Amino acid sequence: MTEQSYDVGDIQVLEGLEPVRRRPGMYIGSTGHRGLHHLVYEVVDNSVDEALAGACTRIDVTICKDCSVRVVDNGRGIPVKIMPQYGRPAVEIVMTKLHAGGKFGGGGYKVSGGLHGVGVSVVNALSEWLVVEVCREGRRFRQRYERGEPVTDLEDLGPCGEERGTTIHFRPDPEIFDDLNFNFSTLSQRLREVAFLNRSLRITLVDEREDAWTTGAVADEWDEGDDDRRYDEVEDLVGADSGDGSGPGGESRGPRVVTYCYDGGIIDFVKHINTHKEPIHPNIVYIEGSEEDHTVELAMQWNAGYTDNVFTFANNINTHEGGTHLSGFRSAITRTINDYARSKGFLKEKEENLTGEDVREGLVAILSVKLRNPQFEGQTKTRLGNSEIRGFVESVVAQKFAEFLEEHPSDARQIVNKCVQAARARLAARKARDLTRRKSVLENTTLPGKLADCSIRDPSVCELYLVEGDSAGGSAKQARDRSFQAILPLRGKIINVEKARLTKILSNSEIQAIVAACGTGVGDEFDLSAARYHKIIIMTDADVDGAHIRTLILTFFFRNMPELIDAGYLYIAQPPLYRVNHKRQDYYAFDDAQLEELLNRFGRNGVTVQRFKGLGEMNPEQLWETTMNPDKRTLLQVTVDDAALADEIFTTLMGDKVEPRRDFITENARYVRTLDV
Repeated sequence: MTEQSYDVGDIQVLEGLEPVRRRPGMYIGSTGHRGLHHLVYEVVDNSVDEALAGACTRIDVTICKDCSVRVVDNGRGIPVKIMPQYGRPAVEIVMTKLHAGGKFGGGGYKVSGGLHGVGVSVVNALSEWLVVEVCREGRRFRQRYERGEPVTDLEDLGPCGEERGTTIHFRPDPEIFDDLNFNFSTLSQRLREVAFLNRSLRITLVDEREDAWTTGAVADEWDEGDDDRRYDEVEDLVGADSGDGSGPGGESRGPRVVTYCYDGGIIDFVKHINTHKEPIHPNIVYIEGSEEDHTVELAMQWNAGYTDNVFTFANNINTHEGGTHLSGFRSAITRTINDYARSKGFLKEKEENLTGEDVREGLVAILSVKLRNPQFEGQTKTRLGNSEIRGFVESVVAQKFAEFLEEHPSDARQIVNKCVQAARARLAARKARDLTRRKSVLENTTLPGKLADCSIRDPSVCELYLVEGDSAGGSAKQARDRSFQAILPLRGKIINVEKARLTKILSNSEIQAIVAACGTGVGDEFDLSAARYHKIIIMTDADVDGAHIRTLILTFFFRNMPELIDAGYLYIAQPPLYRVNHKRQDYYAFDDAQLEELLNRFGRNGVTVQRFKGLGEMNPEQLWETTMNPDKRTLLQVTVDDAALADEIFTTLMGDKVEPRRDFITENARYVRTLDV
């Protein structure tokens, strides 16, 4: 092998925004769906920072017909004067240099989410073109960029009256991104969350594209009718919603518009999450406090469910992995409830204290902190690391939550009773969990023949198929590659975990089999490093019953083993719905659209079509070829981008209330391409 040269001439210095275009994934995560939407979030975050500074009350986001996006705010406007050290306008420096902005010192922003200062310049670098317009000090200015480079000087367009603010209009670069198709629902859910976190900030999303009414379900509309005024609506600018993409007279609809504005802030956020749940006490706990450069805001309410939903934010950034603020919050509520339970006699002298798991059962909480210099883990900003915020949050929450309990004895009694019941259930569940530990299950004969394990012991290459039914399980066992593919047949529909405590869940034999096979344990005994497989694949029939079973299994993992989803270990198999035989050659269609394509290609009279009613109808060769062969199969990886939205959907689909489920099905039925009745 010839040694390559390595000298001065091989050293490259990437200037300006060139590093962003060379390695976009380092700045926005990916060049796929997630990265595309991240561009919008970066621009919106700058406008939100203006709102945090008390300078902005309105943000308008528009998806234009050419797949460009326009974000308009009524903030102070990016400064436009010449920066002496560069000889260029400040707005141009902000748009073309990394780590340039008003968030690294001085008095521009006391609190900000975009503290890395790469946001809008990265958007500029990854855009085919970008136009910035600033209304400031009575004048309107504009500048255009192409792939990060200015192609015009900053133009003074004349007076703008009292109007002020910044407009960023950009089109993502098709040379960078795989697909420029923004998803309306993805953006609307994110913008609604931002509106909840910023009381009275009005955020509007407009979709002007031709297919605006067929690119995802409309964000839900709700109105509690209580004292807090809120504005959360979907508007049709042409006429009433006829449900088929046209206006009342059959004409094309106008733009699709949704506006969010909440005077109740995070109190409304908690009400929204609990909309389809059953709160056990009427008064939402609301706490706020501040000192020097720190503020904390908390809203929480317990419901009759068995899972906790605590969402944390720092400077409006969703800290998915928690951090010091979450630790302070957990410590405060656990200590406060224990102290109250002891003082009022809910816990006897010999009884052990309630654990954090006990006090969080059924809890919905929104914790939002604002601080001057947040320390996030990397550009993804998923965990807060400021050590001083823990003590601050713990002190404020403990004091004011104790005051709430004393001032609302009826609410306090319901909350503490719920926690005590959870403790008793925990003790019972501990016994049930012992039955599901990997060693005891796999070494005894309680599940003979249930798990057909693989021969390789390296979890990183091993796969576990959770297969619907014994018949399909038999086919899968014959079809698999025994070296790395394990098969666990599941009989019937597992328990709906949305309606049961862990004690009852773990008494279900199918759940026991799943937990034992995975090897990680469950609940507070979960250990990701003990996972026996790094691919857990749900394989059910391509019909309504199969979809129901798949949803039940997904609900179990989401509620009880979410770490497997976070680690990227959970997948959904995609078995075909049809086999099309043409001239002794088999072709497979996964939905009606693909079937139609094959029929049009080969001619309807020259083919034989078989519709698979279930996995068991496929012989092992067909099952391997279409669904299990790593070289040809299609697997969908299960991810959770928005935990609050996922919780809402699982509660709607699997909860006790029928009406929300019916409404969800009615609203989304139009988007189903294949329906098996």
